[in-house]
Formats: sequence, C-alpha cells, structure tokens
Amino acid sequence: MFNGLVSLPWWGYIAVTLVLTHITIISVTLYLHRCQAHRALDLHPLLSHFFRFWLWVTTGMVTKEWVAIHRKHHAKTETEEDPHSPYTKGIAKVFWRGAELYQEEAKNLETLEKYGHGTPNDWLERNLYARYSFVGLSISFVLNIVMFGPIGLTIWAVQMIWIPLNAAGVINGIGHYWGYRNFETEDGSTNIINLGLIIGGEELHNNHHAYPSSAKFSSKWWEIDLGWFYIRMFSALGLAKVLRRAPQPTRVLNKDIIDLETAKAMVSSQLHIMAEYAQKVTLPTFHAELPSFEGRYKKLINQMRTALVREDSRMKPLQREYLQELLQNSEALKTVYEFRRRLQDLWNETYASHERMIQAIIQWCKEAEATGIKVLQEFAQSLRSYALQPAV
Repeated sequence: MFNGLVSLPWWGYIAVTLVLTHITIISVTLYLHRCQAHRALDLHPLLSHFFRFWLWVTTGMVTKEWVAIHRKHHAKTETEEDPHSPYTKGIAKVFWRGAELYQEEAKNLETLEKYGHGTPNDWLERNLYARYSFVGLSISFVLNIVMFGPIGLTIWAVQMIWIPLNAAGVINGIGHYWGYRNFETEDGSTNIINLGLIIGGEELHNNHHAYPSSAKFSSKWWEIDLGWFYIRMFSALGLAKVLRRAPQPTRVLNKDIIDLETAKAMVSSQLHIMAEYAQKVTLPTFHAELPSFEGRYKKLINQMRTALVREDSRMKPLQREYLQELLQNSEALKTVYEFRRRLQDLWNETYASHERMIQAIIQWCKEAEATGIKVLQEFAQSLRSYALQPAV
C-alpha cells in the first residue's frame, strides 16, 4: 500500500494538521476579515495573493462572497436579515449548520452586489478562484494523499471542517451568545475568551463589534490577539500596513478645562467611557447599596447587576423588571443610572455647534458633581482630562 512521500510519527501528523489549519485561520482573519471586509489593514500584493490562493485550496471560499456576507452581518446584526444570528436562527443551527447558512446567503445576488464591492476582480478571480472553487479543494485532496498516504485523507477532512466549525460555528454562534463583554454594544457580541490564540484573535468578538474597522482586536492589556502578532511581524517585513486602530483613551494630567479637544476625545472614546462608568460608578454604587436589599432579592442579585450595565436595546423583558424593582428601592442607584442614560444621550444628540456640545458636557459634569455621590463626582471630574491621541 502506498504510504505517501512523507512518513511521520503519529504526533507528526497532528503537528502538520495544526500547522495547516493555523495558516488557514490566519488567512481568514488577516486577509478576508481585517483586510478585505473592513479595510483596517493593507497587505502586500504577494502576501495577499498567497492568502487568496491558500484559501482557494483549503476552503474553496470566494473572497467576494465571504466579504459581502460578513459586511451584511455587521449592517444587520441580530435582525431577521442577519445571515447567521443565533438570536433569530437559534444557537444550535448557527453552531452546527453555520456553513449551510453561509452557502445559502452566498446565492443572494443582492447581498453580493450591495456588500461585496472592492474585492478582487482580476482574471484569476473571475476565471479560476470564483468560477472553479472545487478545483482548489481537489488539488489539496490529491496533495494530502500523495504526501501522507491514507492518513492524508484525515488531514484533508480536518481542514475541510476547521473553518465551518470555528468561523461559522464558534465565532458567529458562540461569539454572539456566550462570553464576556468589554463594551455594551447594541448587538449581542461577546468575547469568547481573552486568549485569542486558536482562532487567530477572532475570539475577541465583542471588541471587534465595538470597533469593526480596527486592525487590532485586543482591548485590555490582558487580552491576546494572535492575529495582531502576525500583523506586527508582517509590518516589520514591509508586507503589511495598519490603516486603522481602535481609539485608546488619552488622559492629560492636570487638565481641568472641558474644551473642544475634550469633547472630540470623549466622542471617539465613548464606548470606553461607558465601560469605565459601569466599572467606576454603577457597580461600586450597586455594591454599596447591596446590604439594603440583598435579603429581599438574594436570588436576583446577578440578574440585577447585569441589568444595570446592559445596553438598553439588549435588555430582556425580565431584566427590565429587575431593573425597575431595583431602582425603586435605591435612590443612589436611580441617580447613577439616570446620569448614565444622560451621558449616553450626549453622543446621540445633534448639536448646532461645537460650543453647544461643550456646554452640554459641562452641564452634565456640573450636575453630576452636585449629586453628592462620591464615585459619580470623581468620574465627572476625570472627564476633564480626556484629550485626543497624539498623531503618530
């Protein structure tokens, strides 16, 4: 029996499989996602075409289809038009049959035309990659058998299920269903785990939905985005260029005047500010008030805590009931919750001039400091230190 051109110990075949699937994951997150779909990254033509070729032989995915479906997901997140929302289609269906949902949406010509603009349309794409996607898969099938013999069939099968399971199932399913959230976005996106190693950083899905056009997915110092590591490496080699990154709050010591720079910095960092408000104002006030109602609502404490910081559009009816019950029994929580809502309204308001916006922020800070609630006063005072990021 032909055993292939390469003979390896059992662990060698596992290592080869992991390396091959890892390259596929990096191709998806760097080329399809960060470069093509969101234009957060520019790749050298040689590297870009390598990724395109690799995806053709290992997944059969067409760049325009993947990009269009992903862009539509961002535009229609958690609605009936979302191609793969676990909230509308069910977590089981998205996790196990995510690839089928992808194939179904890929047949929607309206989706491809509306959201697939700017993707490769050269001779190779039109006459080979997009037209004969099955040829690439056939090539990888034959190469695996030739190189590794019968075990090559198993290696090829793992490659075939790797992206459907991890991208379509884990990211699109679990990444909108279970995990932690750094930012209270209007969708249900979550960070599956803070170590973005297995799926190249795609595990940090809530961070990505907060700032879709950022080439870097990690936000906290303790989060690891493996895709960002490769971007830095390719950048050092002159093969990649970062076009956009998520804004990072910048503070200036002893700055105590709210001016136009403060206003602009606050708008660009609004999700960071709301997250900081939850951590430094809402939750400390909740814990301070906890002894007064813990006895009555002991079994509902976790639900109430979640309801206090949850984005309004993402709140479930039962959470709204818990929230109202909580606010009726705590004047301090009612106050900080109201100021949270008013702070969020600052971003959504349309102002006739920059001066009006500055005055609105000053008024919010003035009234917050007058509440007598120490954590709210300190937070309002800290807003004065916000400044724009220095140009790099």
